[in-house]
Amino acid sequence: MVARPFGIPVYISPYWLLFAVVLVVMYASGFAQAIPKTTDRYVVATAFVLLLYVSVLVHELAHCVVARAFSIPVRRVLLYPLGGYSEIEREPASPGREALISVAGPAVSLAIAGAGYALTQVVPAGLPRYLIAQLFWANVVVGAFNLLPGLPLDGGRIFRAGVWKVTGRPGAATITAAWAGRVLALVLVGLALASQRMASSFLSLYWLWLLVIAAFIWLQSGQAIRAARIRERLPAVSARRLARRAIPVPASLPLAEAVRRAQASGAGALVIVDAEGTPTGLVSESAVQATPLERRPWIEAGSLARTIEPGLVLPADLSGMDLLKAVQRTPASEYLLIEPTGQVFGVLATTDLDRVFARA
Repeated sequence: MVARPFGIPVYISPYWLLFAVVLVVMYASGFAQAIPKTTDRYVVATAFVLLLYVSVLVHELAHCVVARAFSIPVRRVLLYPLGGYSEIEREPASPGREALISVAGPAVSLAIAGAGYALTQVVPAGLPRYLIAQLFWANVVVGAFNLLPGLPLDGGRIFRAGVWKVTGRPGAATITAAWAGRVLALVLVGLALASQRMASSFLSLYWLWLLVIAAFIWLQSGQAIRAARIRERLPAVSARRLARRAIPVPASLPLAEAVRRAQASGAGALVIVDAEGTPTGLVSESAVQATPLERRPWIEAGSLARTIEPGLVLPADLSGMDLLKAVQRTPASEYLLIEPTGQVFGVLATTDLDRVFARA
């Protein structure tokens, strides 16, 4: 963490500095004709890159401030080579709030650009004016580019809010805006190929930059589509439906016999119990499968079990997002499901949960 403006933690990717150096070299070569002196050229290029990332930070903080005004918690802001990302903990409750949060960043960026442009009209020609001009262009780039209508850009979120408002279906709105992002990525690829054919060595550096941005947008929009499809399936995800029947076995029982009993009773899981019948461990299915058949008579079932901790015991009635959050809090391969009365209902295997979303 490098700072906490407005109490919001700001982090910088470890790759940021390397990428910033590359950008400085690229922009310095672009200023060769306008600024003959090499030192001044690199000063302006460095100022532009720093102002670009500061502009990104201010842009992201604008999103965060508006989100917090709607009582939506913000985890952090992350600056990475291709820009910034605000980790807002939950989606806005309405398309109107979604649009306001999304438009806040570009609005602030374009306002700063306007102030920078006004200063260039009064500051005399020279290095200071060049630096102010970089402030103007940095914010024009951040503000205008983010208004393009495709996820994961802010314009894509504004577009999503509009589709959500019209259809009343946030999931379908996300998929529509994500496909718009993919179209935008293809347009950027076309621009990159056109730039690559130009004779200017300066522009030849930018076609690769456009391809990197296009790839990022394509991947992020794809993730948005998968996430939307997962959310559509969440209401049908129930721990009770996915549960496997489990049989209790003592820890000292040979694994071969424990597996035989499970197969004979049609159970799909093994629960280790103590002398009083209290569950104490869950036998790992992957560990059982990894154990050769010839060794199973000589291995105790309890040796392949994970001790039952509080986070591994879940109510059988959990479903949807509550179920996913419970699983994320304590990652494991198996969970013990209990009834409201405290009786064991069965075992939830994460492999079964994964299959629900495998085609998302």
